[in-house]
Amino acid sequence: MSDRRRLLPLLGANRHGSRDSMTCLYRCGNACDHPVPNTSDNQYLGDMISTEVSRRGVVRAGAIGALVLGVGGSLAGAGAASAAPAGTTADVPEVDFAARQQSGSRALTFKAVPPNKLDSLIVPNGYDHSVVLRWGDEVVPGAPALDVHNQTGARQSKQFGYNNDFVGVLPLTSSGKRVLLVVNHEYTNEDLMFPGFTSQDALTVEQVKAAMAAHGLSVVELERVDDTGEYRVRDNGSRKYNRRITALATKFDVTGPAAGSAYLQTAADPKGRTVIGTLNNCAGGITPWGTVLSGEENFNQYFVGGNEASADVKAKLSRYGIDTTNRYPSGSRKWERADERFDLAKHPNEANRFGWIVEVDPFDPESRPRKHTALGRFKHEGANVIVAKNGHVVAYMGDDERFDYLYKFVSDKKFEKGNSNKAREHNLTLLESGTLYVAKLGYTSAAEIDGSGKLPSDGAFNGQGQWIKLVSGDQSFVEGMTAAEVLTFTRLAGDKVGATKMDRPEDVEPSLATGKVYVALTNNTARGTGSNPKADEANPRTSNRHGHILELVEDGGDNTSLTFTWSLPIVCGDPADPATYFSGYDKTKVSPISCPDNVAFDSVGNLWISTDGNALGSNDGLFVTPIEGPEKGHLKQFLTVPVGGETCGPFITSDDRSVFVAVQHPGEISGASLENPASNWPDGDFAKPGVVVTWRVDGGPIGA
Repeated sequence: MSDRRRLLPLLGANRHGSRDSMTCLYRCGNACDHPVPNTSDNQYLGDMISTEVSRRGVVRAGAIGALVLGVGGSLAGAGAASAAPAGTTADVPEVDFAARQQSGSRALTFKAVPPNKLDSLIVPNGYDHSVVLRWGDEVVPGAPALDVHNQTGARQSKQFGYNNDFVGVLPLTSSGKRVLLVVNHEYTNEDLMFPGFTSQDALTVEQVKAAMAAHGLSVVELERVDDTGEYRVRDNGSRKYNRRITALATKFDVTGPAAGSAYLQTAADPKGRTVIGTLNNCAGGITPWGTVLSGEENFNQYFVGGNEASADVKAKLSRYGIDTTNRYPSGSRKWERADERFDLAKHPNEANRFGWIVEVDPFDPESRPRKHTALGRFKHEGANVIVAKNGHVVAYMGDDERFDYLYKFVSDKKFEKGNSNKAREHNLTLLESGTLYVAKLGYTSAAEIDGSGKLPSDGAFNGQGQWIKLVSGDQSFVEGMTAAEVLTFTRLAGDKVGATKMDRPEDVEPSLATGKVYVALTNNTARGTGSNPKADEANPRTSNRHGHILELVEDGGDNTSLTFTWSLPIVCGDPADPATYFSGYDKTKVSPISCPDNVAFDSVGNLWISTDGNALGSNDGLFVTPIEGPEKGHLKQFLTVPVGGETCGPFITSDDRSVFVAVQHPGEISGASLENPASNWPDGDFAKPGVVVTWRVDGGPIGA
């Protein structure tokens, strides 16, 4: 069982929808091979109450108040918050990070990129692109060049990490001439990193440390090239902001009600307030006060020894996808060879220290990143924040697992405008205390859903919903669970209150123009199969291979509301397939799209969608569609990434002149190796994940 390659099935097989076996192994530890972690028998809101609502109807709080747990005092009851970082080395520009987008849309005039299987990054006519950074490039000044034959933890800790995912760009000047690029490094693929790889056991301990250092985040200063939309690494000046944050050595502070609890205490950290490293960082977001949020996702695959846990602990580990049967789970990374804390038989609480939202201050390179327990622990895709009308900040989050849940967090304190030291010190505490909710959805046409994807007779997949309170500060609203338990084992709390099981909710992002919230539901081939939950109006297809987009509108336009309406503006797949929907737009003019993963907005509110695991047989890509006006649903493919790769990010600069994407795991195809690559992107030798910037040659706004 020590040879990772022997664990693979037939080479080249696409076992889990459209993903290659190699991606399944390294990305999530073959999650789809294991039983669905959510075995709860949750009822849906539509099963519990009888409501007749029109297509645009709203269920008011009074209509379902009896089902909302703890409606009163939704913003009260904060636990003690830890002090914010001093920020003495922060150098924050006078930029409004909370600036709202315009409401409306802009005509998308580019010619759509056709589906393809090319080993290149393809952009529309009239556009250009360049690679900004790739694996092994210098981040910390003085970093050695990438040498795959001599990678060590120390070398990799100064270099750009592997498998870049989230991309955030924060301006250092009001003109955008200089910016900070912040990137997540989700996971490593040792098959494609080390020459002659045969198994995890055959790696040297130093190579294991190099893989650990290739996880985490990078912060790199960029500069605009002349007056174009192109950016490059700034090669002059002090580059004082440049920084690597790794799973190997970076210390994180823990904040919020669960900090210091018995669930987070270990032999090395008996106070339960300091964690080394961050794992499997997927998507993220930029806060209105200019920090970056990063989501720890598939952390379960890094631990061994779960089989020796007690029965009670095993139940909690299993709910998070941690193997409790085998000493060494299938596909184990064997990190315990370099650091024994990854052996749960010796350190049973170490797994509880991952699965959080991480906050990083890119303007303060000396600051310690923080893990915010008030936002709950699950397989976070990311977190995105909006300032509500009443001044409280609201973070929306998805738990990227089949049949898991949507969440939101509302801060106790209110946002203070401006970048003064006083305002910033206050805002840095906003995510340390507040109220955490989970979503329950109800339906207007439940009886008409047959799993085929056919639209109900009212012409839309839509309904109403409510936010169920889980915890507020140090007060739990879940029977039988303390606040620390709710926050550390949030999935179990969602099970207890009957949250709605969704089809892998990944990126959840509010539009700063309208306040509406958009959820990328990537896919769920287990929907309606065997004893798994059947299709419902919010997840309307059996064996959902292509995914869909959900639009959520908070009641009264108030992001702190306890009720909302929802609809599905896009049901993905081949437009020629009757089981697809694009807001009623003429499907003969729409690009095919499969497996939406991350979403973003440009300055006028158009929705940009990146894909992960295109099940239509072509490379993944980046798409854009208006979400308001007569062109709503006119989705067009903007770019495609190289063979075997995934489109991550995206990020559109505030002036709409540049769009950044991360090309993750190019050439990740079973049977490939560093010596025998399946992709030669980007340098013509072996595959390297990298970040790309695309711009319009004539200097105009992207997409228009």
